[in-house]
Amino acid sequence: MTRASLDKQPHEVASMFDHVAERYDLTNDLLSLGQDRVWRKEVARAVGARPAQKILDLAAGTATSSLPFARTGAYVVPCDFSLGMLRVGKKRHPWMPFTAGDATRLPFRDDTFDAVTISFGLRNVQDTDAALRELYRVTKPGGRVVICEFSHPTWAPFRTVYTEYLMRALPPVARAASSNPEAYVYLAESIRAWPDQPALAGRLRSAGWSKVAWRNLTGGIVALHRGFKAD
Repeated sequence: MTRASLDKQPHEVASMFDHVAERYDLTNDLLSLGQDRVWRKEVARAVGARPAQKILDLAAGTATSSLPFARTGAYVVPCDFSLGMLRVGKKRHPWMPFTAGDATRLPFRDDTFDAVTISFGLRNVQDTDAALRELYRVTKPGGRVVICEFSHPTWAPFRTVYTEYLMRALPPVARAASSNPEAYVYLAESIRAWPDQPALAGRLRSAGWSKVAWRNLTGGIVALHRGFKAD
């Protein structure tokens, strides 16, 4: 199996990420032209982790996204369903509490975390709404969710250029940089099929989150959504 299909069978998606784990962070840096670093800084700012808070970083991969939270003094749990990603992450950061988990059936008790976050992983979950409900379940009352995900550029001419980049330029770059370039064809297709900003906000509200809002980054290539669990 070299790539997943858009029905997102969990074993297919997990296997795909297992095969790209070693060079995943480097490839992302190349494909995003370095913008992924900017996006992750914005996620850290939106989460606003503080010392002694408990943070769940879902779809954490090798924990690149988890490190900014840990540096604040928060207790962060990197969680992913790709064992290959977790193994690479554990080799790099042996002190972090890596946890294997499915976003639709999280291995945590109710009301555990002060904040939950997922970056560039929600669109790879087979049942988005079930994942949003699970994130809600494990969040403490008064806690927050931050979702960073590829979205839809707001300016139509730029949206056209971006779509062309995804389907034409991204695969050749992936072939040069990745150990599994076919995986990035799936990733490009999944970005195109993902709901836009208002649609995702509606799904967050349906899952129980309140005060839902979003902010566009890089012209809407990426959107940050945030919501709260009522006290």
